[in-house]
Amino acid sequence: MAKMWAGRTDGMTEKIADDFNSSIRFDSRMYRQDITGSMTHAAMLSFKGIISQADADAIIGGLEGILNDIDSGVLPIDMECEDIHMFVEQVLTERLGDVGKKLHTARSRNDQVALDIRMYLRAEIDEITELVKQLITAVTNKAEAYKDAIMPGYTHLQRAQPITFGHHLMAYAMMLLRDLDRLADCRKRMNQSPIGCCALAGTTYDTDRYFEAEKLGFDGICMNSLDGVSDRDFCAELMSDLSILMMHLSRFSEEIILWSSWEFKFIELSDAFTTGSSIMPQKKNPDMAELVRGKTGRVYGDLMALLTTLKGLPLAYNKDMQEDKESVFDAVDTVKMCLQVFAPMIDTLKANTANMKLAAQKGFINATDLADYLVKKGLPFRSAYKISGSLVALCIQQGTVLEELPLETYRQYSDLFDTDLFEAIDLMVCVEKRISQGGTSIASVENQINYVREKL
Repeated sequence: MAKMWAGRTDGMTEKIADDFNSSIRFDSRMYRQDITGSMTHAAMLSFKGIISQADADAIIGGLEGILNDIDSGVLPIDMECEDIHMFVEQVLTERLGDVGKKLHTARSRNDQVALDIRMYLRAEIDEITELVKQLITAVTNKAEAYKDAIMPGYTHLQRAQPITFGHHLMAYAMMLLRDLDRLADCRKRMNQSPIGCCALAGTTYDTDRYFEAEKLGFDGICMNSLDGVSDRDFCAELMSDLSILMMHLSRFSEEIILWSSWEFKFIELSDAFTTGSSIMPQKKNPDMAELVRGKTGRVYGDLMALLTTLKGLPLAYNKDMQEDKESVFDAVDTVKMCLQVFAPMIDTLKANTANMKLAAQKGFINATDLADYLVKKGLPFRSAYKISGSLVALCIQQGTVLEELPLETYRQYSDLFDTDLFEAIDLMVCVEKRISQGGTSIASVENQINYVREKL
């Protein structure tokens, strides 16, 4: 079948060339944006007197019928068509005749596809934003439930200082808040309308680009027609933001995997978000967290694929830019899938607070507080540090912890030790003394929770 662009050539391409050139198998998901944009374009053409009101009404009515028929399943999208734009225009022309052929006045597929993908991704950002908010809510609620559950804080994956599980969880809430900010910034820059840029140089028709931009919910228009049709910064920016979001989810997943292992046993994941082994009946595998961790590399790859595609393209539009969609669609789909499983996985996990506290005790993470106790009694810090370290070594040798050493043993190392020592090195006291803003005390964690909820 000859193409709608036949003229300079006969439009009779080989089947293998058609298949290679076609994008409808992936850009068909933008049919709603394509039809909505076309309806607005027809309205603008009528508003400016470029086509008659009767023709515009017929075109808009025809497009509404096509949209309803696709939605209801009456009209299947023909995967033999070159792209979704050609499919819609072809069906419209079949239904309306010559009137349908007037729709493409004062536009090109170049600005049409640029419009569609901006509208599509704008809606996807809104969906992802809501999913991130749901995850932040799940994390914050869990942090509130465990705001006083003592656990070891780590550096170098070595037990370092006492914190609470709630404090640890709130670190991820703060990361996710930044992800929300990035998505909002990206949406703002994306929300400029390219329609009316045409192929690359604008048009000789007296169009009103602001009319279309306003009707379609854009904040303004792309101010240079070459840039308008060839810009895919917004795709790269979104994929970069999604990569950072996935990095946060991957770090969280890594900790969930560690915490749920027998070696840690800090948390228990719901059976609904784990799997078993086909051969080892004792296994309970954190597959959802592992898949999120694995899919992070996939989203990174999507970003690198697009950046590589764009890096050598001259202005304006080139067919290479068709490669933007599969990458950005895959990144969006992957992130949404991960967020949809992550929030309920967090919501249903349970903490083993006894194991967390035992790990904190065995890690001697109150050793700094022991040194601080001596410093407050007048001993130089370095001297206090040495005594504290020696007492830790003694505990390791005897298989005990600092809280269980008798006072007489402490006094063999310094006369400054007294009965108030044991309160000073109590893990909860150590936590509650971290009163600085953003710290691990219960009051500080509560402030963090309130801050996040206010932001949401």
